[in-house]
Amino acid sequence: MAEEYSICVVCSGNICRSPLGEVVLQDALALAGLADQVSVCSAGTGSWHEGEGADHRACAVAKSHGLDLAEHRAGVFSPEHFARVDLVLALDNGHLRALHSLAPDEDAHAKIHLLRSFDPASVAEDDLEVADPYYGDRRDFEIAYQQVVAAAAGVVAHVERQLVHSVRS
Repeated sequence: MAEEYSICVVCSGNICRSPLGEVVLQDALALAGLADQVSVCSAGTGSWHEGEGADHRACAVAKSHGLDLAEHRAGVFSPEHFARVDLVLALDNGHLRALHSLAPDEDAHAKIHLLRSFDPASVAEDDLEVADPYYGDRRDFEIAYQQVVAAAAGVVAHVERQLVHSVRS
């Protein structure tokens, strides 16, 4: 593991769900006092929007919750990311499959998880995908935001355990 624990949130084009995931997790980690120990980035499985800003609806929802996506620029997840990140959070099963196909070894495979697998209610309901809001309206972006928020505490708890484990190792 790197000196700073690193998380990458991954969706399709890196303009809707994963940017929301990035800022929500940054905020949750900051509130937990971990901002100086954990970095969060986001990426897409495809290059359709590479270099573009976040979708205006994602920006509006983030802003309504006090978060800022103005500086976001879409990027693409590559196999090289596995060497730089400790936790890779896929937002749906398609992303999960794409990430596993990029993973160069078992260590990389072990880093990949569905984001909502960190939300006990989502696990109990067997509803582990963050809904894709792209073809919807602002309400769909709010739903995606709320699904990410519901998993954030579980991600923070996981990171805290990993940080304690790395100190003991």
